[in-house]
This record gives sequence, C-alpha cells and structure tokens, in this order.
Amino acid sequence: MVRFDQVSFNYGPNAPVLRDVTFHLPPGSFHFVLGASGAGKSSLLQLMYLWQKPTSGRISLFGRDVAQLTRADKALMRRRIGVVFQDFRLLDHLSARENVALPLRVAGRYTSGLDEHVRELLAWVGLGDYLDALPPTLSGGQQQRVAIARAVIARPSLLLADEPTGNVDDRIALRLLYLFEELNKMGTTVVIATHNENLIERLGHPTIRLTGGDSRHPAIAHPPVLPAADA
Repeated sequence: MVRFDQVSFNYGPNAPVLRDVTFHLPPGSFHFVLGASGAGKSSLLQLMYLWQKPTSGRISLFGRDVAQLTRADKALMRRRIGVVFQDFRLLDHLSARENVALPLRVAGRYTSGLDEHVRELLAWVGLGDYLDALPPTLSGGQQQRVAIARAVIARPSLLLADEPTGNVDDRIALRLLYLFEELNKMGTTVVIATHNENLIERLGHPTIRLTGGDSRHPAIAHPPVLPAADA
C-alpha cells in the first residue's frame, strides 16, 4: 500500500525534516506515527498524500512509483485517500452535512439515499444536532470531527490522520479511534500521527516512531523506528 525507500525531505537547504526513511505498510494495516514536535510527522503524511515531493528517495503508493505519475494520475490517486490534517480544510459556506458529503459528490457517488449515512456518521462523532451548522459557528474540536467524518465517508483505501484527537477529550478520542478501527476492519489502511501514547497503548497497533539520529530499523514486524532529522 505504502512504501518509502531511503526517503529524505527538506524544506530548504538548511532545513532537513526527514532523512533516509525506509518502511512499507501492507494493505489493511493500522499504524500510529509517533515523534516529538518537529520530528516530521506531518511532513511524512503530506508525502503520502502527494502534497510534497521527497528531496531524495522513492515513494510508492498502491504499487506505483509516485515520481512517474502525471498530475491527472495524482488527482485520481488522492480520491482513494481520506485525509485529516490539522487545519481541517472545511468549506465555510457549506454545512457540516454538506462538507461530509463532498467526497461522494466529487467522485460522482452521491445519491439521496446516502444522506442518511451522512447523518448517522455525524451522529457517531457526536454532531447529530449540528447537521446544518456552518464551520465558523463550530468549535475547533467540532470542526475536527466534521473533518474526520468527511475523511471516512467514502471508505477510502488509505486513511491519513494528523493528530485527529488533539482537540477532544479522551472519551471522544477513543470513540473516534474506534471509528478508524471499524474502517480498518473493512479493509482501509490507516496511518495516524499522534502524541497521545496512552491511547496508543489501549489500542495496541504497531507504531512508527520518528526520532533523531542515523540508526535504521526498517522492519515493520515489530514497532519500527524511522530516522528523522530535527526540523
């Protein structure tokens, strides 16, 4: 599903973020990404979503070398990826329900019968009473939950989430993670960047840990440690 081979990423000549990262994620796997602030967690997910290009090394998604993809290929590939980044990227002029349904509309899969599914998903994330609310009227935690519902509505092949529980309490956080687990059971490969090690311990999924230094631990049979330079 995802393969990184000796991938490095710099924001500039004097701003290395990731260095010589090597790992592979099988289809249907569930991994957490851990690391200190500045270790490169967000950059790693952006590389997976094709928002950034590696400075060196090779990235493959769905069995294809991303360096060989055309712009149209990348757009089609992104439709197979659900993403929750920290800025949420909700459309302020659309209601919570319309934001969640957007991936289905873009893919030409939306029908009136799916509206009930949108309602049920928003209720699951605790927003059943906010279907018609516009994002600017919602709190940061509520906007985050709308973004999560939008990311999973189309049952993506790959789900990437950057600190998806950062603005909610542990009770809601666990509920959201259980939602990701249910999606994973249906075949979605899940990658979640987080700093909440207590939640990780409760769920017990493998962990990719980004640390400073040059040691390489590319195996994923055990929790791998991937090398990263401080930003």
